Amino acid sequence: QVQLVESGGGSVQAGGSLRLSCAASGYTFSTAYMAWARQAPGKDREGVAGISDDGITTYADSVKGRFTISRDNAKNTLYLQMNSLKPDDTAMYYCSYYYKYYGQGTQVTVSS
Repeated sequence: QVQLVESGGGSVQAGGSLRLSCAASGYTFSTAYMAWARQAPGKDREGVAGISDDGITTYADSVKGRFTISRDNAKNTLYLQMNSLKPDDTAMYYCSYYYKYYGQGTQVTVSS
């Protein structure tokens, strides 16, 4: 079955960086549309970034220029490089396969 396991979250100060990873299994990763989503307390889950099988990327306006999504098909791994982090980026971050399957999430906390 589809399994998505996120890692790399943590607590950082504003302006800092984190790199999230997502290990995927149970399906053909190389042909899948993958994405990162996040959910802050009291808010709906929102898409952050997506990447197609051929590497085309999309970003939410709130993270453009600061976050970079990438994938390593040889390792079945999805990444999210997050730079210039802001307190508003504080949320649980989820790896997603086609916005249909989600991992358990990894917490990112940004302090001012």
